Parts: sequence; structure tokens; C-alpha cells
Amino acid sequence: MSELKNLYATALDRKNNPEEGSYTTYLYNKGLEKILKKIGEESTEVVIASLSDSKEDLINEINDLAYHIIVLMVEKGITLEEVEEVMEKRSMKPHNLKAVRKPITNV
Repeated sequence: MSELKNLYATALDRKNNPEEGSYTTYLYNKGLEKILKKIGEESTEVVIASLSDSKEDLINEINDLAYHIIVLMVEKGITLEEVEEVMEKRSMKPHNLKAVRKPITNV
């Protein structure tokens, strides 16, 4: 089993079987807003670590972000398979360039 699958399984288990003292259980108990706040913090830390010369720091921050994303996925009932399915569909698109955004006309 891949480490992402292991992490997902652990996060799902903590959601279904809360464990006292578990950080994951703490996040679920605090709710969606806390999980989203942590994702915002970790995203910023990935950006900051990207600007440094430390590959190790960047890898650690990416791992922290991935963990919090998985906690969010479990909280919202999204499986790894669903995400992989979308990734697969997107990878099949030829010349997968972002389209030019249309101007905002209704504010």
C-alpha cells in the first residue's frame, strides 16, 4: 500500500474512531474551519520553503500540506480514487493548456 493510501486510511480511521491525544482527531473535533486554516498555513509554508535553498525543508512542508489535504478529503467524503480518476481524465487531454479566462462582467 502506498504511503498516501496509508495516510488516508489512518485519517479515515481517526474520523470514524476518534483517539484521544491524536492531532488528526483534534482537527476533526475543531471542524472544517480549523482544517482549512491549517491548509492555508501549510500552503504558505510551502511557498516560503520554495524560496529557500533547503530541499529538506520544502519536502517536509509538502508532506505537511499533503497530510492536511487528506484530512480535508476525509472530512468532505472524498476518496483518493475519486481524485485519481480526475487526474487520469485530465492527463488524457491533449495539449492540456489553461484556457484564457473570460473577463468578469457581472460583479
